[in-house]
Formats: sequence, C-alpha cells, structure tokens
Amino acid sequence: MAGQSRKWMILVATIWIQAFTGTNFDFSAYSSNLKAVLGISQVQLNYLAVASDLGKAFGWSSGLASMCLPLWVVMFIAAVMGLFGYGVQWLVIRNVVTLPYFVVFLLCLMAGCSICWFNTVCFILCNRNFPANRPLAISLTVSFNGVSAALYALAANAINNSSNALYLLLNAVIPLITSLAALIPIVRQPPLDPLPPDAVRRDSLIFLLLNFLAVVTGLYLLLLSSTNSSSARLLFGGAVFLLILPLGIPGIVYARDWFHRAIHSSFHLEGSGFILVDVDDLELHRELINRETSVLLNGFSHDADGDLGLLSPKSREKEGCCETVIERDRLVMLGEEHKAIMLLRRLDFWLYYVAYFCGGTIGLVYSNSLGQIAQSLGQGSKTSTLITLYSSFSFFGRLLSASPDFMRVKVYFARTGWLAIALVPTPIAFFLLAALGSTTALHAGTALIGLSSGFIFAAAVSVTSELFGPNSVGVNHNILITNIPLGSLFYGVLASLIYDANASSSLGVTDSVVCMGRKCYFWTFVWWGCISVLGLATSVVLFLRTRPAYDRFEKDRISSSQVY
Repeated sequence: MAGQSRKWMILVATIWIQAFTGTNFDFSAYSSNLKAVLGISQVQLNYLAVASDLGKAFGWSSGLASMCLPLWVVMFIAAVMGLFGYGVQWLVIRNVVTLPYFVVFLLCLMAGCSICWFNTVCFILCNRNFPANRPLAISLTVSFNGVSAALYALAANAINNSSNALYLLLNAVIPLITSLAALIPIVRQPPLDPLPPDAVRRDSLIFLLLNFLAVVTGLYLLLLSSTNSSSARLLFGGAVFLLILPLGIPGIVYARDWFHRAIHSSFHLEGSGFILVDVDDLELHRELINRETSVLLNGFSHDADGDLGLLSPKSREKEGCCETVIERDRLVMLGEEHKAIMLLRRLDFWLYYVAYFCGGTIGLVYSNSLGQIAQSLGQGSKTSTLITLYSSFSFFGRLLSASPDFMRVKVYFARTGWLAIALVPTPIAFFLLAALGSTTALHAGTALIGLSSGFIFAAAVSVTSELFGPNSVGVNHNILITNIPLGSLFYGVLASLIYDANASSSLGVTDSVVCMGRKCYFWTFVWWGCISVLGLATSVVLFLRTRPAYDRFEKDRISSSQVY
C-alpha cells in the first residue's frame, strides 16, 4: 500500500519537474533584449536559439550518467547546469558582466543540455514506476512541459511586468527549487512489484482523473492570464495550487476498494498496453509472426485481413512505384528491438525522422521566433500573451497524445496515423499567417502550431518505443531528436536571412537591425508551410507502411485475451 502511494508521489514530482523545466519555450520573451545588448544580427540571434536546441544532441550524456549515478544526482546536475547557463546570461543582459558572443553561445548550449537531463530523469521515473501504464504516465508528465512558458509568464508578471530579463533569472532559479521539492519522492522510490490486472485498470481510472485535472490547469492558464502584477500574483498562486492538488492521488490509492465497488465497476477501462506490451503478449505476438513468416517462406503471402495467396513474380513486376515504397522493408511487428546501426538502416526511421523534422521541430523554431514575429507586426507588447497562447495549446496537444490509449477499446487507430493527423494544422497555420498577417491570424496560427507540435513532442517517445523497441528507446529517441538542432539551424537561418534582408538599421538605436511589417516573415511562412506539407506527406507514408504491424498486433492481443 505504501509503495503504491509513493508511486503516485513520484508521478506528481515528475509533473512538477516538467512544468518548470521547459525553459527553452520562453526564449522569445527576452530574445529582443538579448539581441540589443549584444548588438547582434537576427542570424546571430538565431544561432543562440540553435545552441539551446543543440544541447539536445548531447542527450546521450544524461543516459550514461543515469547508469552510473543515482537519479537525484542527475537531477541536481541538470539544475546546476541551468543555474549557471541562465544565471550568467541574466548578468549579461543586465549589463553586470560583458562576455563575448561565443561564450554566450556556450551558455545557451549548457542551458539547453540541462533541459534534456531533466527529461531523462522524468522518462526513467515513468518507465520504472508505471510499466503497465507507461504511455499514459509519459504523455501526462510531458504535457506539463508545455505550460512552462505560461507559468514563467505569470511569475515574471507577478514580480515585475516591465522586465523581460527577469525570465532568465527565473529560468535559473526555479528549476533548482523544483528539484529540491521533488527530492524526497525520488529518493524514496517504491519496490517494483508486478501489478494484478485489476490494479492496472484502477491505475487507468486514476490517470483519467489526472488528465481531467490537467485540462483544468491548462484552461486556467489559457483563460486567466494577466499582465497586472497584483492579479498575476493571485493567478500564479492558483496555478501552483493546481500543481499541488494531484498530491491527493495517494489518498485515492488508499481508498481503492471503495472506488472499485462504487465507481470503477461502472467503467470498462482497459490497461493502456498500447505501446509497451506485457511480456506474455509480446511473446505470443512474436510466435504468431514467426508462423506467418514460415508460411511466406513456403511461397505464400499473408495480407492484412488474414487471407492467403500465392506469391507471383509477375504480380511483383506489376507493382507501381508507390506500392514499392510502401511495401519495401516494412516493419513486420511492433516492439522489435533496434540497435543504433539497425535503426539507421530502416526506411521507416527516416520517414519518421523527416516527419518530425518538418512538423514538431518547425513548430519549436516558430515559438523561438515569436518575439521578433510579434515585434515586426507591431504586437511587441503582446509577446507574453502569444507565448502563453502557444504554451497552453502545446499543453493541450500533449494531453491529446494520450487519447489513443483511452479510446482504444471503442476506436482503434495506429499511433502513426494519429501522428499524421496531428501534422495537419501546421501547414494550415503557416499559410494562414502568410495570407493574412493580422492579429487574429497571428493568434489562430500560434494556437494551431502549438497544438500540433505539442502532440508530436509527447507522442514521439511512444511511437519510438512501438516501432523500434522499448528497451532501446533511450538511445533511439536521442538519435531522433538530433533533428531538433538541425531544424533549428536550417529554419532559423532561413527566417533570419529573410528578416535581415527586409530590415532597416535606421529603426534601431544599436548595431542590431529591426524589421517592421508583413514582409519580414511573409516568405518565411510560405517556405515553412511548404516544408510542413512535406512532413505531412511523409507521415502518411509512414502510417501506410506501419498500419499492418499495428493491426496485426491488435488482432493478436485480442486473440490472446480471448484465450486467457
């Protein structure tokens, strides 16, 4: 019983960590000030944003550290890196110290690396303590990373709504305070005892309640933001209360017998089991796949509906180019472990990589550029509002990534299909921004991009686990997110070159140039829209290639549940 209680305490601790360590999302709040203090161009400012994202390329270091050190030590190393990286930048922007551009670049790199270390701690905690409901735990905790910018905006407005440099100080201090608050639950981890089936279903109900509470938190931050200091203090206090409220979950665990009799019996919630299957189910799935493979070797083919037919060489010659792309070297089953070399040889991985590169990453670069976009459209004073809007809808997108697990009993759909659907709003948003450029379009586009990228960020860990194996997810996911610094560099340089080409130095009092008007980002939005269409098309191909593996796994799971 006490172990179950501590398990939920750990989940709440990971929610706190995620909620206050998404410090890269508020870069646009102080980027204009940093640009003016350093006297740099838009291209050079973009390189600083790239440096923050480049820290994710060193995510493997956190994995190695977690193998050698206790998790609480890894967490505090991340906190110290963030304290130094953001703290010194705050001294620079306040003109307390003067540092060359290259040193500031390294500080941004260190700050970005700290975020990746925090994420690794959270992923490991969810994997260890919620093996049966792993996708629900990961999607819930990762979703709170999306509200970081909204929380920091409230905190900054509560202290001093006229100082954008304050964001850097908060980025340095708050993660350290959060680490201290999360220390005790992480140190006192419960033993890893297997759960009976009824306990798995009960945990699913608790996750449903937690997701409902998360939606309330997101709506609170979206609808009740304020730039007034006194109101912001009250709202920030309310937000902190909503983050503390899940601590009541251990009480629900202690009262599980009452829930089972009065409420849970009226629901039929299956354990998530959608990404990381039970060992017995996986073994049965592999056995059935091996049988099908043996049939194939004897000259027969097996289609998605289970019908057998002869393999005809002539029929293969008649296949079109599209059919060849969809059929060639496709995944046979879910959960098969892929080492790094095997992963890089998979066409499915590169389709997934391009879809992420042209979808979620481009949304992240957009959020980093919100300060300059708002300034160019004469909305510089509303930057914090736009950051809150992006942050809140990113949060809802992350929460929606858990919907396949909750709807699985009634509506089954491959997660790669959900990924393709999630990419649809991104090109719509960019073409809307390019066509109109009004305040309404800016708000609508920001919301759509936040919703889309948030879903992709949260679903990525689950998709990687499903397609390329749960035991290799740490290494494989870090390989996947190398697209973030690459995309940040490519998309950022593209936007910066267009920005500087349309800028006029006469509008600024420093060496940095300022561009005003729709022309500053018009062609950027057009290019980004076209690139996101490519990402959407790639995700559709990935879905078509992986759908038989998902359908086969679901069919085997249903068959095994009927047998047992």
